[in-house]
Amino acid sequence: MTGILGRGIGRACVAAGVLALVATGCSSGGGNGAGDGRGSAASALSVVPRPVEMTPGRGAGFVVTASTPVLAEGGPEAGTTAKLMAWELHLPTASPSGTPGAGITFRLDPAAGTGSEGYRLTSGPSGVVITAADGAGLFYGGQTLRQLLPAAGAGTVPAVTVKDRPRYAYRGGGLDVARHFFSVASVESYVDLLAMYKFNHLHLHLTDDQGWRLAISSRPQLTAVGGATAVGGGQGGFYTAGDYTAIVDYAAARHITVVPEIDLPGHSNAAIDSYPELACPGDPAPAPYTGIDVGFSRVCTTKESTYRFVDDVIGELAKLTPGPVLHIGGDEAKTLSESEYRAFVTRAIAIGHAHGKQVEAWDEAAPTGPDVVQVWHPPFQTTPQLQAGVAAAADRGAKVVMSPAEHAYVDQKYDGTTALGLHWAGYVSVEQAYDWNPDAVVPGVPADAVAGVEALLWTETLSSDSDLQIMELPRIPALAEVAWTPQVSRTWSDFRVRLAAQAPLWAAQGWTYTLASGVPWKQG
Repeated sequence: MTGILGRGIGRACVAAGVLALVATGCSSGGGNGAGDGRGSAASALSVVPRPVEMTPGRGAGFVVTASTPVLAEGGPEAGTTAKLMAWELHLPTASPSGTPGAGITFRLDPAAGTGSEGYRLTSGPSGVVITAADGAGLFYGGQTLRQLLPAAGAGTVPAVTVKDRPRYAYRGGGLDVARHFFSVASVESYVDLLAMYKFNHLHLHLTDDQGWRLAISSRPQLTAVGGATAVGGGQGGFYTAGDYTAIVDYAAARHITVVPEIDLPGHSNAAIDSYPELACPGDPAPAPYTGIDVGFSRVCTTKESTYRFVDDVIGELAKLTPGPVLHIGGDEAKTLSESEYRAFVTRAIAIGHAHGKQVEAWDEAAPTGPDVVQVWHPPFQTTPQLQAGVAAAADRGAKVVMSPAEHAYVDQKYDGTTALGLHWAGYVSVEQAYDWNPDAVVPGVPADAVAGVEALLWTETLSSDSDLQIMELPRIPALAEVAWTPQVSRTWSDFRVRLAAQAPLWAAQGWTYTLASGVPWKQG
């Protein structure tokens, strides 16, 4: 793994307020863990997200040692998954001619009946077998296996049968690399976290007022000028086409599809600073922006040159992105009239379609015809008109991704003691991130129109890997269970215990995490 994975552990926990503590490679902290079943078989089955069915078996489990082989059956895709999981578990791979059942077997079987991305895991004294109808299911079964093993790797996998598949087809994690730039290694580290918890989309917010982060060959000033800045005057940066492809490939190997976002027509100051002709006559002279206010910028929607710019950018991005969806933003364009805004977004969507992509946009853009609508507004900013627009989009066939800020924005502070983050959407405790139903967010949107859930990590106040992790953990696992596990199978009282049991796994990865209130963290 890359980035911060594998960092040294064993450093002391650091206080970050009265209710929230930050742990760096350790798992001491609050909560007495009473009644949580720790030390029993229950603690060994503390899998997140909770599987659809998980039945403890009788008798001994399977003992994994440093020489336990990882086998593959069913073709090259099974072999690829086995190789990756062997690497993650620090185990050797074996040829298909190895003794069946003598180790950990990844079996690809199109007739397995596990469904898309589903899997079946069985563990007993003679070995572990993970069976799936597709490669994603095999990979997710492998992630469950990681949690069934001790955090250090070798040990006993309990005797168990797991039958599992996701609730939603879309399970996303968004990362803002525009406000502060994050290296390829940092993005790959975020991918590692998403993969561990069975997310399957990475939404990269590549452009904003403060920075433009992807090189576009036909528009070199975007990175020469727009890529040089960041919030607070910090160092900027950008991805070359090769960098971006490396992220796409790294994510794809973990069954994660990249959804890139170019945010227009607002959030566009870095683009306008790079190409001043994008501004309308009479608009303020373009200049670098390093603050965090929103809603002040706009590209000129009445110039044909603006649409040539959009076509250049979207066209190159489409060629670099194998995934089916591009995100064009469309939020907080406060300096445009409604007619100007709708005309621009409608045309931008058409440009995306012309380049062979489905187009996603924020919920303000729902009436303009995007294929995917991403809901972000918290209740106090939601209007009947906004809700009606999303419902109408769903009625005409658009899919809806739920990211309401009061639940899914993991850049918001946990509580009043949190040093990092913002709180314009209110405090987002771990319980707040967990305890909601994505099917019930927007009136008039039927459950079958909800494609899934996306956690979002905005970076106005976050500039390092540890900053990201402090805000991600433990809320990303909470949102992973929202996206994966059936609503009827989820309760906060059960989840908080299983979540606490994840901490040794994070510590083993060298990840920094918050010992947030409400979770019975194990006493050191």
